[in-house]
Amino acid sequence: MSNEVPTTSGRPFVERRRREGAPPGGVERRQFANHYEDLSPAAQELALAIDRYKLENRRRFINYEEILGVVLSLGYRKS
Repeated sequence: MSNEVPTTSGRPFVERRRREGAPPGGVERRQFANHYEDLSPAAQELALAIDRYKLENRRRFINYEEILGVVLSLGYRKS
């Protein structure tokens, strides 16, 4: 089975998201670390909240505005 898909431009489009022989689902790339053992409890709470936000919003990477939204949703306020 080829990964090439015909296009209207005449050049084939190579589908690279689904490679032959790749494991189903592939390896998930993370914006931050996959483990939180070395973090303080507050940092663990933030990391889990960011992961939850990314899963709920189907985002692999988030920007500063989104991080700020997560931080504010945890109750943090500038004093």
